[in-house]
Amino acid sequence: MRDEFTALLLGQVGQHEGRDPDGNWNNRQRYSTETPGLEWSDGQPWCATFEAWAAHRTGMDGLWPMTASCLTAVSWWRGRNRWTEYPVLGGPFYLGPDGGTHTGVVVAYDADTITTVEGNTNAGGSPQGDGVYRRTRDRRGPGSPYGYGVPAYPEGTVSADPGLGGVPSARTSGQATAPAAQAPRWPGRYLRVQTPMLHGDDVLMWQRRMAARGWAITADGWYGPASAQICRAFQQRHGLGVDGIVGPVTWNATWS
Repeated sequence: MRDEFTALLLGQVGQHEGRDPDGNWNNRQRYSTETPGLEWSDGQPWCATFEAWAAHRTGMDGLWPMTASCLTAVSWWRGRNRWTEYPVLGGPFYLGPDGGTHTGVVVAYDADTITTVEGNTNAGGSPQGDGVYRRTRDRRGPGSPYGYGVPAYPEGTVSADPGLGGVPSARTSGQATAPAAQAPRWPGRYLRVQTPMLHGDDVLMWQRRMAARGWAITADGWYGPASAQICRAFQQRHGLGVDGIVGPVTWNATWS
């Protein structure tokens, strides 16, 4: 679940909010309107909303604060005794007084830095930026995180906190592999709905790539009607032949 969540966030790097008639960034973005209960926040600072969007997309609504407010999110983690001063892999960090200024998600860390994916920031790391960026931040010193939330991932917690395992450095598999430079070689078989249902590593690879691109798909390695529906929507959006079958053209377009 941690890798699926962080891969989805990383797949959004390069996305930007909208602009007003004068050409200024305006905080309008897709993540508010696609997150139940947070539609009202479109046009507001959206770093916390970005995380809630990905949590909802990956079925983590109960494991993450579904809020547009960093202060509310910090309170949510603290109230569940899931808060630490150490980096947590796949967990959020919070900046500023009481953690209320900005948030992002840790996709890697070592003794001195955290590597993050963040919404509503920019290349300089501003807490009021224009899009989704991958950043490197210092763990200590001026501007360093106020603290970190500890998600209850079913696969367990990976953290530098001595009380939570004390892993000195770590990185998610999504951080190690995304974004892909080019499409992996087409597996040589068409992914389509069959009886019995088609399944395998190639199906899982395609599903994970689609999830990383922001599609609400379950990455379980089985190609059924739900995957075919997502495939058809993807094909229509990209001007491909719409048949719900992942052949070589659709496969390569998935990584383009």
